[in-house]
Amino acid sequence: MKYMLLVCGDDTADASGMAPVEPWVEELGAERGVRLHGHRLRLPAEAVTVRVRDGEVLRTDGPFAETKEYVAGFDVLDCASMEEAVEAAAKHPVATIGAMEVRAFWDDEDAEGEIRRLDGELTEALRERDIDRVMACYAPDVEVFHPAGDAEQSGADALRKAQEQWFSTLAGPAEREVLDLRVRVDESVAFGHALVRLRAPLADGTTLDTTARVTTGYRAAGDRWRIVHQHTSVPSAPDPSTAREGRS
Repeated sequence: MKYMLLVCGDDTADASGMAPVEPWVEELGAERGVRLHGHRLRLPAEAVTVRVRDGEVLRTDGPFAETKEYVAGFDVLDCASMEEAVEAAAKHPVATIGAMEVRAFWDDEDAEGEIRRLDGELTEALRERDIDRVMACYAPDVEVFHPAGDAEQSGADALRKAQEQWFSTLAGPAEREVLDLRVRVDESVAFGHALVRLRAPLADGTTLDTTARVTTGYRAAGDRWRIVHQHTSVPSAPDPSTAREGRS
């Protein structure tokens, strides 16, 4: 579960003896994978407070509340429980001179489930050779790379053209089988690593049957996820007799 760690500084505290934050970031982030991301915030004196009353936007320079304690930064943690999140917060150096507020995210969203459903939709769209359903899975600014002919498509229009050309070479449904899919989600961005097998009859009478490693980048746009990056890596074929590996 994800937790927001609000790092609260104190104007009256002496920070001269505080330990550096970098070792905490290294341990919780690079070593344990608990800290997903975070950032410092500028001082409250540079804040702007916005209110709307009777349709009028009221802007006030300065923080929402004048207190000696203020939010100096934040960290997003991925922990198994509140207890684990509190343990991580207690190790933060600022906890020795200020305060750490730990709050859980609402857990009513299933981002990984949405991404897996998107992958299933792509499989069905390819089987039906439905170009509109295929393109609905991708963002307008998608970047796609496939090593066959060093093919690279930048943007949805280029991808649609390439996809339509590929469909024209098929004599029947394209069966896409995802043998392994691992998804890592971080707020509005996610990455997937999958082993994908593609099988389809070709118009020249041969059969396509190839397995590739596909790395996919996803981005949440509004209330849905879309593919923004896709990189396909196929097995190398050092033997010239197998250079057209995947066709029979």
